[in-house]
Amino acid sequence: MSTPFLLSYYGDDLTGSTDAMESLSLHGVKTVLFLAPPSKDQLAPFADYSAIGLAGTSRSESPEWMETHLKKALAWLKSLNASLCHYKVCSTFDSAPDIGNIGKAVEVGKALFEQSCVPLVVGAPQLKRYTVFGQHFAVFDGEVHRIDRHPVMSRHPVTPMAEADLRRHLAKQTPLSTGLADVLCLESVEVDAQVDQLSHSNDILLFDTLNRDHQAKVGEQLWRTRLPGGSYVVGSSAVEYALVNTWREHALIPSNPPLFSSPGSVEKIAVVSGSCSEVTARQIRFAEAHGFRAIAIDVVNLIDEHTHAETLHQALEDAIEALNQGESVIVYTAMGPNSDADAVHQGGETARHLIGRSLGQLLRKMVEIHGLKRTVIAGGDTSSHALSQLGVHALTTRLPLPETPGSPLCTTHSDQPAFNGLEVALKGGQIGGENYFTSIRDGVA
Repeated sequence: MSTPFLLSYYGDDLTGSTDAMESLSLHGVKTVLFLAPPSKDQLAPFADYSAIGLAGTSRSESPEWMETHLKKALAWLKSLNASLCHYKVCSTFDSAPDIGNIGKAVEVGKALFEQSCVPLVVGAPQLKRYTVFGQHFAVFDGEVHRIDRHPVMSRHPVTPMAEADLRRHLAKQTPLSTGLADVLCLESVEVDAQVDQLSHSNDILLFDTLNRDHQAKVGEQLWRTRLPGGSYVVGSSAVEYALVNTWREHALIPSNPPLFSSPGSVEKIAVVSGSCSEVTARQIRFAEAHGFRAIAIDVVNLIDEHTHAETLHQALEDAIEALNQGESVIVYTAMGPNSDADAVHQGGETARHLIGRSLGQLLRKMVEIHGLKRTVIAGGDTSSHALSQLGVHALTTRLPLPETPGSPLCTTHSDQPAFNGLEVALKGGQIGGENYFTSIRDGVA
């Protein structure tokens, strides 16, 4: 099977998947993101696209789940014969041996692609994420923090980052060896030879990225070392940001970025949020102070089988009342990292998935009853499960948001008329300024 795809990718959650789609679309790489392997009829409208993604849930899944489900997903992507197949992870690299295990994802893809060494790229200056001598850093409130001292990621309720050295972090998840192509290697005149040597002696090769010059060199190495039948690479949207430089040099993509028109403002939007991030909490408070109705759901009652239905029904009644009054609405299950985190953690995978599906059911009802044209789902672990309730099979980029990269406004593709052409923004917990929700309502990039 011959295809024009430069890249195929699997996103370990939905917001991460749209992050990768946005970074490609911004540079003129026509990209479609599917929520499940498509039928021939669903795939047909995108025959001239250069990149294809598959949104997954592995960020919130176990290694046992990955062994079965991730293997099937990657096998479908491999069948597309794209030049590179990317397993997309969060730019903060948060993961754990028992949930969202990135090491296990490397193992599955490495075996499927019969690849001796898997490249790993996490640093993305565009997202204010940096990897230097294997240590990972991220910005919060304008200040760069080592990831294990990051005010949010060090306290993540499910996958807290307690180690900044990504090689040591990975060693807790897989026995595979990880080498490092550090900034000195990337700046060397012998970079090709050094990368080849490191690749031959390691199962995984982590690339440093401090600035865009390093990023461009990483892209060159990913493209140079790809295998004839397609190669497997792991990392954040740093992979896409690195590759576009090389593709442009090879005239594989347009030299000038495309222009996206503003969608304009809408009277009201609906937001559902399962994010436990303090960033999202600030955004909810800001929106509430600027015309949104914020509706809290007691997450303990939501995940209790005896009180679930009543809790969901009450939240829907409150949301519909607000929409009837012409207000935008935010329905949320957490206000910051300490919001009933113990109850959710004890409920495990079942509780997390139930929260996402429940928020999706609420959103579906709000769209159906009010004919809403624009919505937001906040929370990386939440988005996949929530959007599945809307009958959406694919997403394309409606409006990239360069001021808050990783959270584009998307257009939905669905066989159900009520949800086909819906505009939806999918926001990860750490993404966006305080005015994010109001900006989406107002159609401001």
